[in-house]
Amino acid sequence: MMEKPPLDSTEEQPSEWLDEDQPETQLTASARVETSAGDRPAWDSKVQYVLAQVGFSVGLGNVWRFPYLCHQNGGGAFMLLYVFLLVIVGVPLFFMELAAGQSIRQGSIGVWKHISPKLSGIGYSSCLVCFYVALYYNVIIAWSLFYMGNSFQYPLPWQQCPIDVATNHTGIVKECASSSPTSYFWFRKALNITNSIKESGELNPIMTGCLFAAWAIVSLAMIKGIKSSAKVMYFSSIFPYVVLVIFLIRGLMLDGALDGITYMFYPKLEIWGSMQVWRQAATQVFFALGLGYGSVIAYSSYNPVHNNCHRDALMVSGINFMTSVLATLVVFVVLGFRAKTISLHCVADNLDLLNLMASHESNQQSVRLGWPWINMTDPSAVSLAEYREWHREHGAAMGPNITDCSLEQEMNKGVEGTGLAFIAFTEVMALFPASPFWSTLFFLMLLNLGLSTMFGTMQGILTPLMDNFSLLGRHRTLLTVSSCALGFLLGLLFTQRSGNYFVTMFDDYSATLPLVIVVIFETISVSWVYGTDRFLDDIEVMLKWRPPVLYKYLWKYVCPLGMVGLLAASLLRMVFKGPTYTAWNQMTASETTLEYPGWALAMIVLLIVFASLPVPIGYIHFLLKNRGRDTQPMELGGREMHRELYAKCSSTEQLDSNSQSQVQNEEDEMLSRTAFLPMGNEHYRLLSQQEGEDAEEDTGV
Repeated sequence: MMEKPPLDSTEEQPSEWLDEDQPETQLTASARVETSAGDRPAWDSKVQYVLAQVGFSVGLGNVWRFPYLCHQNGGGAFMLLYVFLLVIVGVPLFFMELAAGQSIRQGSIGVWKHISPKLSGIGYSSCLVCFYVALYYNVIIAWSLFYMGNSFQYPLPWQQCPIDVATNHTGIVKECASSSPTSYFWFRKALNITNSIKESGELNPIMTGCLFAAWAIVSLAMIKGIKSSAKVMYFSSIFPYVVLVIFLIRGLMLDGALDGITYMFYPKLEIWGSMQVWRQAATQVFFALGLGYGSVIAYSSYNPVHNNCHRDALMVSGINFMTSVLATLVVFVVLGFRAKTISLHCVADNLDLLNLMASHESNQQSVRLGWPWINMTDPSAVSLAEYREWHREHGAAMGPNITDCSLEQEMNKGVEGTGLAFIAFTEVMALFPASPFWSTLFFLMLLNLGLSTMFGTMQGILTPLMDNFSLLGRHRTLLTVSSCALGFLLGLLFTQRSGNYFVTMFDDYSATLPLVIVVIFETISVSWVYGTDRFLDDIEVMLKWRPPVLYKYLWKYVCPLGMVGLLAASLLRMVFKGPTYTAWNQMTASETTLEYPGWALAMIVLLIVFASLPVPIGYIHFLLKNRGRDTQPMELGGREMHRELYAKCSSTEQLDSNSQSQVQNEEDEMLSRTAFLPMGNEHYRLLSQQEGEDAEEDTGV
């Protein structure tokens, strides 16, 4: 196990634990040291750490959410907007979380308790949201396992509609005939879905087994902490890139691939005037980097003291964006091929209908004159452009049964989420030669994307709990297995026949608003409570160079305003549009949009409230705990006096002047509490209660 080296110090300083009752504690970068060597795990190498951060941030959303947003919101124009928001909001917040975790070397609970005890609830909210996400995210992994298991057969089971045994094998199943083989397999064979969330239905035994397998994989990979999960990361983080590159190379050979890429990059700058597009871009930046989960903090807490977390922030953010672009290229290439194939089938069907019309005796005279002025005998010889030109000139005279075949219209049918992965992509892979191979490869990629994100999500739960509760920290294996078992039991909600609707509910509402609220309080805690100058001072000691002052203004003004704007836009959309979900109607074999029933709306509200509640509860607890303290405020002489309160602890004069007044209180309190920050005591000094209150008064909190 790699030992974390302490910062050099030339002075002996008192052994003191930080008092969590103080208003704002001192965060000095030289204090990121272990209490004893080997107490805290460490990454074996920088590559291991980067793979873990990239694996967590690059998830299923990069493959099926980002391409859809580009598809619906102007292609290249949306990408430019996304990059703009990534630079001014995403990277600064990501850097802030990396620096806080590496500095304090704790999970999310310990970090925010240390920075501001008033806002200690931020870490607990992060843990709750991580648990919400883990519950439904592992269900998606279970679906990937199910499809991967069904890929080892030829032909693929979703390649054609099954025979209806009720009609003595004389026809195919009506639900499949009215939709498509891939839609039928997804909704009926995989999910066996009900018509609405009101109809719960029994448990799906196959999906229940797949969910158990998914949680077993996560448990085994996490059972030894980062030492075991990091080894899995070498494969789970790299393999998806290999598959994406293979799919891109294969896709570029397909007919229609260039049409898809052209559609992707064609900019529609008018979308910049839509607030809805700004909201979607900001939300995607927010979730793509995994902000607020606590996983970024947890991973960075295992870093060496002097690791360049600023470079890490830029590198991981850049890799994340380039992965989204790569995935979008693959998706548009495949969707272009799909749209071209559907359009050519449309041309063939229309020409067959024209051929049938021409065979009627009433049309023989017209046929001899050249009607309908297109080659009907060989549909493969008629290109899509030729047919569309003919239809513009003569289509109106052919009647309503002869339709236009537009590739653009097919491309405009945006597909996202599970619809992209389990319907659109499966449909395309069924057209590939050696389709089982491509299907297995694709779902193995989804499995690894999901697992690498799942490892980070679970780390965002387990690390804070083990850091702050010594009993749990001593029983890592039991905690990991128990958490996974609890996740499986609660996850049975998603394996009933209506489970897909609950996955949609959790995905849309359980994480979005609470995480935005968490990040708002994180930014306020660092910028306005602790102080951006102090935070930059700490980073300077840690990195041995000072980050640009631009971060001060981004953290203090731009990021909070951006997050508040995103929260307001999300709340307004929820209030005015109303929460809805997409249901599958078995009778019509089509999707329909329904409103949530009253009890489901109450469930949504409770999910949001429970995840956000720890923040105000933590603040109230702090106030009640410190209400009886008898303190004497003192006047500050100005900004220079304020700066002295958080000067780096290399000054023996400061330590000597404070040590006499603090010793008795510290000895009493150390007997009655356990430390939540396993860091080098010799690098910290405790601000006196009087100084702490002055610091609080000066920050205006």
